[in-house]
Amino acid sequence: MAKINPIDLQKHLKGMNYPASRQDVLDKAKENGADDELVSALEGLSDGEFETPADVNKAIGELND
Repeated sequence: MAKINPIDLQKHLKGMNYPASRQDVLDKAKENGADDELVSALEGLSDGEFETPADVNKAIGELND
């Protein structure tokens, strides 16, 4: 998987209300025009809640490792 830019990720999550589930994050990213690569990365996140935008960035970063 290609490395996801955290700035691009947060652009596509603009307007997200936290805490948010993985599905909430996916829906918001799609609503904000995320490309297939970003959607695919978000689909790889584990289920659970994200309390802050930083939590989403951290989870994506762990997928990139």
